Amino acid sequence: MPNSISITQFLLLAFADTRKLQLLHFWLFLGIYLAAFLGNGLIITTIACDHRLHNPMYFFLLNISVLELGSISTTLPKAMANSLWNTRVISHSGCAAQVFFFFFCATADFTLLTVMAYDHYIAICQPLLYGTLLGSRACVRMAAAAWGSVFPCAVLHTANTFSLPFCQGNVLEQFFCEVPHILKLSCSHSDYLREVGLLVVSALIGFVCFVFIVVSYVQIFRAVLRIPSEQGQHKAFATCLPHLAVVSLFLSTGMFAYLKPPSISSPVPDLVVSVLYSVVPPTVNPLIYSMRNQELKDKVWKLMTR
Repeated sequence: MPNSISITQFLLLAFADTRKLQLLHFWLFLGIYLAAFLGNGLIITTIACDHRLHNPMYFFLLNISVLELGSISTTLPKAMANSLWNTRVISHSGCAAQVFFFFFCATADFTLLTVMAYDHYIAICQPLLYGTLLGSRACVRMAAAAWGSVFPCAVLHTANTFSLPFCQGNVLEQFFCEVPHILKLSCSHSDYLREVGLLVVSALIGFVCFVFIVVSYVQIFRAVLRIPSEQGQHKAFATCLPHLAVVSLFLSTGMFAYLKPPSISSPVPDLVVSVLYSVVPPTVNPLIYSMRNQELKDKVWKLMTR
């Protein structure tokens, strides 16, 4: 095993080499970040302030918006700062913080998306049991379980990753600290395989959640097709299909980023995939999950025009 080196900072992947393109990336990501912040912030504020939106669907949507905001706030601000100040540096502790918070937010987000699929299933397929199965206490317990269960997982992945000895330099081929790219710097084969094993287990759990979502929606679509009203069918499909599409995008790009063999890794495709699953979902979350909802649109507009 090569001699390990002490690393106090990492070098992230730059979006561009020329100053004009760096500033262009800064303004582009600033616009994306402000859009995500404004959209999710409006959802959080509207749901929290309007007691008529205090029901299970909006409660889970509020939690998802908080996590989406946390996720994009973990990656984009540092990338924007690096583009603005023409640097690639991130400290060792800053890198560890990015790994922890991004893993925590992304995993809790997907867990709550699974819970939301269950909410949709009960609402459409078992409406008479909705109040019993999804009362306020049950919703709080499910949300707390989603947040609490992923915390030790995030701690475990972060601690295990940064306990590895590094001997391959400190250059990460990614615009934020991501576990697969940090593992490439490791010189301990056994420790590397241990973390890869943890990632595989996490991905399998995510796949089980995805299967649960798909099975839930199969039952939902069967129930929707039995609805005699065409308007009722359209409303149900308009709610379910975008949710399922974002779940599919999130899981497929995440699995590609975390489970692909190192031999097919390349900076440009890796960058595109990472932007897709780390930047796009938090930005389109308000549009897909809530702005298609007329009730929430009216409440948001009322809040903005006070």
